[in-house]
Amino acid sequence: MAELDELRTFIAAARAGSFALAARQLNLSPAMVGRRIQALEQRYGAKLIERTTRSQRLTETGQDFLVRSEAVIEATAALDEITSDGPLSGRIRLTGPTTLGIRRLPAVIAKFTATHPGIIFEMSLTDRRVDLIAEGLDLAVRVGRLPSSSMVARRVGTYRFACCAAPGFLAQHGTPRQPADLERARCILNLNLIPRNRWTFHDPAGAPVTVEVGGGIEIDNGEAQRALAIDGAGIVYLPLDLVGDDLASGALVQLLPDWSLPTLPIHTIHPSRHLVPRRVTAFVVAVAEGLREGRD
Repeated sequence: MAELDELRTFIAAARAGSFALAARQLNLSPAMVGRRIQALEQRYGAKLIERTTRSQRLTETGQDFLVRSEAVIEATAALDEITSDGPLSGRIRLTGPTTLGIRRLPAVIAKFTATHPGIIFEMSLTDRRVDLIAEGLDLAVRVGRLPSSSMVARRVGTYRFACCAAPGFLAQHGTPRQPADLERARCILNLNLIPRNRWTFHDPAGAPVTVEVGGGIEIDNGEAQRALAIDGAGIVYLPLDLVGDDLASGALVQLLPDWSLPTLPIHTIHPSRHLVPRRVTAFVVAVAEGLREGRD
């Protein structure tokens, strides 16, 4: 359809910041890009892009039009996928937490793209809760309890933790024998935990015990906490995905082996809508299978 071509051309020009760049991306002439955008402006009676000899910018109307145009193109692509039995293709815009994104998702993505080479992944790793709709994302992988929302969620795994320290640190400062001993120990606090200074354990009977811990280092990055622990800076309470290899090699020692640590659910979430692209639903299944095959 001509109007869909015009929308795709407008999106390309808006994202590229230049008619010439959009023309190269779409294998069109710059003049054709200009004509298609002009046709849109005439059809809707609004100026979408202000151009000078050196630059271009979206008008306020153009910014809103861009968001809505992308939604139309995505919905059209989803309809095509629903009615197609062909190979999966297109872009998956994904966000996930840093540790999970570094330690476990790459293997899932590598296997998925080997099977579906037409898929392009765009992944942003961050420990903040991203607004999927506002940032134009298809899918998020989340660790922890989910707040009530209109998002569609599927539990795909379990996140486990370990409390550990370096052998040298324990030789110098002693080994805690029960959670209460941690209140007097030097601990490295995780700013992503809320509250950061309260660590929970379960006794052999399953009863929870929470202790208040402290230390001279508070940091929001798990890899940095792990490195500090290996260097003997203190005791950490970190995801097992992050320290599992260090525990196996002896670089870190797991503490309080008779006590268990709480677990957190891992979910995929995506916007609540009826037309979910096949590529997204297929990848959700792949994530669930991949995390089950790992240290789940």
